[in-house]
Amino acid sequence: MLDHTLPDPTQATPRDAGAAAPALVVIEDESTWRFPLPPAGAVTIGRIAECEVVLRDPSASRKHAQLRLDDGRVFVADLGSYNGTTVNGEPLTGERELRTGDVIQVCATMLVFHGGERKADGPGTVDDATLHQRLALELDRAARYQRAVTIVAVRFSTAGARDAALGALRAAVRSIDTVGTDGAAGALAVLPELTSDERAPALAALVGALRGRGARVGWAGYPGDGVGVATLLAAARAAAGVAPPEQAAAADALARRITLGDATVVIAEPAMVRAFALIERFAVSDLPVLILGETGVGKDSAAVAVHHGSRRTGPLRTINCAAIAEGVVESELFGHERGAFSGAIATRVGLFEAAAGGTVFLDEVGELSLAVQAKLLRVLDGKAITRVGAIEARPIDVRVVAATNRDLRAEAAAGRFREDLYYRLSGATVTLPPLRERPRELPLLARELCAAACARLGREPVEVTPAAMHALAAYRWPGNIRELKNAMDYAAAAVDGDAVERWHLPPAVVGEPEPPAAAPRDDSSVGPRTADAFRPVADELRALERKRMLQALRVADGVQTRAAELLRMPRRTFVAKMREYGLHAELGER
Repeated sequence: MLDHTLPDPTQATPRDAGAAAPALVVIEDESTWRFPLPPAGAVTIGRIAECEVVLRDPSASRKHAQLRLDDGRVFVADLGSYNGTTVNGEPLTGERELRTGDVIQVCATMLVFHGGERKADGPGTVDDATLHQRLALELDRAARYQRAVTIVAVRFSTAGARDAALGALRAAVRSIDTVGTDGAAGALAVLPELTSDERAPALAALVGALRGRGARVGWAGYPGDGVGVATLLAAARAAAGVAPPEQAAAADALARRITLGDATVVIAEPAMVRAFALIERFAVSDLPVLILGETGVGKDSAAVAVHHGSRRTGPLRTINCAAIAEGVVESELFGHERGAFSGAIATRVGLFEAAAGGTVFLDEVGELSLAVQAKLLRVLDGKAITRVGAIEARPIDVRVVAATNRDLRAEAAAGRFREDLYYRLSGATVTLPPLRERPRELPLLARELCAAACARLGREPVEVTPAAMHALAAYRWPGNIRELKNAMDYAAAAVDGDAVERWHLPPAVVGEPEPPAAAPRDDSSVGPRTADAFRPVADELRALERKRMLQALRVADGVQTRAAELLRMPRRTFVAKMREYGLHAELGER
């Protein structure tokens, strides 16, 4: 059956653990979710409950398609469905091996496959598997010698048209280039050593050789569009899929940039494109929207997109439910009357009233206590709030968007989140994939964030070298886009030339230990030389505790609940000690 469990952002796979376990990102009209695949066996896709992946689409067959997992390889086959199955837009006949980035279409549902890449084991010729090996070898060579590689994908209407055109395709490329087949009706070409000035005429010659054959051509370049085999192939294929007949389309042109106030969101992965398409459709309704995803994945940008796309004229008001003390949450949300409690010297308007006619964004909603959850549910059901210390309810007109990195369904089953509130908030659900599953967006985001960091520093933009891009692609990004932004801020400040190299990136990203802070010589074996050198042990312990709390808060991006968990400290104790040590002010100075 379906496994809606979100990956735990704290359990990152080690850097040397190899490719991540394969999974499907299922994109339906109302939601997106992730289905981890088992190491072996079969996974059936269809409408009935006996299927492992159950689809809501009524046009899907009862048992529509099946995945077979065998020794790290994943194959897909149609099960004689009424409406058929496609892979990357091609009708599926027989069994086909999947590669990362392949898109399975089952009626109106998309299933994006994520899996490990196979290593190249020798030079290739013109068949599918060996061409992929040749591409891997060329990318390895390009990384070592700082060279460029261009991957060209060509789509034909039929396999016969493709086979008839292979000779012309080979004649249009150089002797160092490789041409091969790609699926039932596609072809690929690997063009190493092309400079940006040489690429345009080379592509024009290739398109000209295919004139009159109805071919669609797309291309992707290393390292600008990605550094891995699967990423570049997926980008080139996607570009070919939208290219006009007998024209070449660039993968970079597929990237969509959405401006949301002062921020810009860059999306290129199919799962993200579909997620934001869902957001645009949900935005014009008044449905509550629940945004799921790991910390730093961009849930706040998705919430802003919902508000911007809505018909509402009121403001967007945001509250981080994990960043405020439990004792004042109710006052922050609903307001309070003067004298309602000690310290309430004036009437306060809460978040819901301040957002009248607009949108309330409850970030980290999974951190609310059960008591506050019950009051929030009454507000959502009754469309009215009662200030703390007041008797009369006040009607409200707001749209609610909530976000969390927790699996609220599992939290509800464990008794930590109200099930009725979960169903109330999840009228429309959108899942944002983590950055490590968005390899086509990583180079685009890295360049965009690096340029923005340079602009803030008042310096000219710098390029990101292939070596640096490889390091970025190899890192798991447990902090997702927020961590990538910090890394590019670091690089923009560290670089002293016109290019970001590997050594300009934060040590954690490139797998190196943090440089040790300067410290006095260890004379512990001798002991303090004077009475003034002694310090009360309690003071030393307090200093160490304060230091560790501050480190945990920075790792957790200021989320107090997460920082407390890292230190295995009760949240109430953690919040109290934050006030005692003045950590709020220190974090605000960053």
